Amino acid sequence: MDATIESKIWVIVEQRRGRLTEVGLEIVGRAIDLAGPVGWKVAAVVLGHGLEETAREVLAYGVDEVLALDHPLLTDYCNQAYVAALEAPIRSARPEVILLGATARGTDLGPRLAARLRTGLSAHCVDLELTPGGGLLAVVPGWGGTVMARISCPRACPQMATVMPGVFPMPSPSESRGRVLVTQPDLSPADVTYRVVEVETGPPEPSDLEAARVVVAGGWGVGGPDGWRLVEELADALHGAVGATRPAVDESWADEGQMIGTSGRRVKPKLYIGVALSGHAHHLVGLKNPDLAVAVNQDPGAPIFNQCDIGLVGDFREIVPALIEAIKAYSTP
Repeated sequence: MDATIESKIWVIVEQRRGRLTEVGLEIVGRAIDLAGPVGWKVAAVVLGHGLEETAREVLAYGVDEVLALDHPLLTDYCNQAYVAALEAPIRSARPEVILLGATARGTDLGPRLAARLRTGLSAHCVDLELTPGGGLLAVVPGWGGTVMARISCPRACPQMATVMPGVFPMPSPSESRGRVLVTQPDLSPADVTYRVVEVETGPPEPSDLEAARVVVAGGWGVGGPDGWRLVEELADALHGAVGATRPAVDESWADEGQMIGTSGRRVKPKLYIGVALSGHAHHLVGLKNPDLAVAVNQDPGAPIFNQCDIGLVGDFREIVPALIEAIKAYSTP
């Protein structure tokens, strides 16, 4: 059955107890866009046990094929079992590209799988490109987001990358046009040296920041605790939550739980205001398509102005108090 897989791009879509993670579907949408110009097909790969319904759900997002690797040893995530299950179909079908989400699971599985396949891996990508010849270009932020590197993956087979959550839009389900291939990998308990014996889960507890309709985020340019209080006052006036970049957290102006970006929270507010922050990719990767984005920065060349709907150029110490005063005046009966 593995030999019948025709797709050249494979996206490993995570599922947890039958629930698909958003990042896998986000990557699926981008993979379909990349595959069109070169005439390739796209496959989604799901691993677990009892995957029939999950496989049909993935198929609705426009992939050509869904490969469901179904086995009791794959019920709970185990990197050894997952790598063993993936190796044989990959070596048989020889896809050109394999993509995973840069989640805790993906960043564990990706390098292990790449090592088993003796290929390279571009990690924590914020964009992907495909050359007319089928070469994968991975866009990766570096030096705190001040540099965006376009990395050409070695033309080993396959080319691999992990992709940050939230950098691609979520595709919409459509009428399925592909097929589902269900196979049971040749696994045995001898393939793993440990077993998951119990999983305890509680109800999700999104932070106030992740659930907020309004987020006001401050950056390094705030300059200190006095400036940070202005960020908090603006958020309070808007009944919003306070977010931060890593430098603000490192300086202890904000708590680590307030950090937005690569190593922090993902937010999707109706209104986002970035105060005295540059707007590099490590922060903006945590901002998922706000309805309105406003930037306040005294540097007219700051990258944040390329990502906002409204840009206010000037000293935040003058602009933010004026905004607070106007908001309070408007909200006063």
